[in-house]
Amino acid sequence: MKWFGLSWPLPALLTWAAAWALFAGLPRIGIGALPAFIAAVALAAAVAWWIDASRWRRLFVLAGFPLSVVVSGWAASALPAWAWLLPLALLLAVYPVQAWRDAPVFPTPARALTGLAAAAALPPDARVLDAGCGLGAGLRALRAEYPQASLEGLEWSWPLALACRLRCRLARTDAQVRRGDIWAADWSGYDLVYLFQRPESMPRALEKAGRELRPGAWLVSLEFEAPGWRPQQRLAALESKPVWLYRAPFKRGT
Repeated sequence: MKWFGLSWPLPALLTWAAAWALFAGLPRIGIGALPAFIAAVALAAAVAWWIDASRWRRLFVLAGFPLSVVVSGWAASALPAWAWLLPLALLLAVYPVQAWRDAPVFPTPARALTGLAAAAALPPDARVLDAGCGLGAGLRALRAEYPQASLEGLEWSWPLALACRLRCRLARTDAQVRRGDIWAADWSGYDLVYLFQRPESMPRALEKAGRELRPGAWLVSLEFEAPGWRPQQRLAALESKPVWLYRAPFKRGT
């Protein structure tokens, strides 16, 4: 993974250093230790949301600063005990209980969807949904494949939805991002629904798509196939991340 041209683990190290600088610097201008700690954790969380990385690397970026505070001994004298609930509260905001059955934040790797538009051709005014858009990596990949489509992202976590909306705006990815439950949303108006979920979610996704998608519409899953359903095609721009294409009406089979 690279971030602004920096290879891992430099992004994590720079984030931890910046968080420590903020934590140590704010008390010098009259800000208390607890607000300084919250600001430093928020900085680390913002970077963890922003970068394209695996979930474990995002966790390392987020957790490195508070863990280093514990190890350093600052926590015992500077922070109340309940302050350590703040990172947990932040985690629950990013990944709320209602979404625990779904996938954590799995960003779509660059080039993973290469060739999708050729395999699943859509009209220029097609509606495309990234169901569970996270921080918007899938939206950028879909926009590269379908430059004229009406692109939408749906994300249950409100911090991720806000961050995704901002990221799309800054990256000039023309996409409408809103907070919502992908399982309660109506998919019937879309020409293509894209998912990067988990294996346990795929039967549910195919059943929902079978009820709601009109004939000719596509359900596209990155990495995970739907057992018991026959894919229209399998792409492998990245061999470790195959793309499974299903077209309504869906067919049972292997």
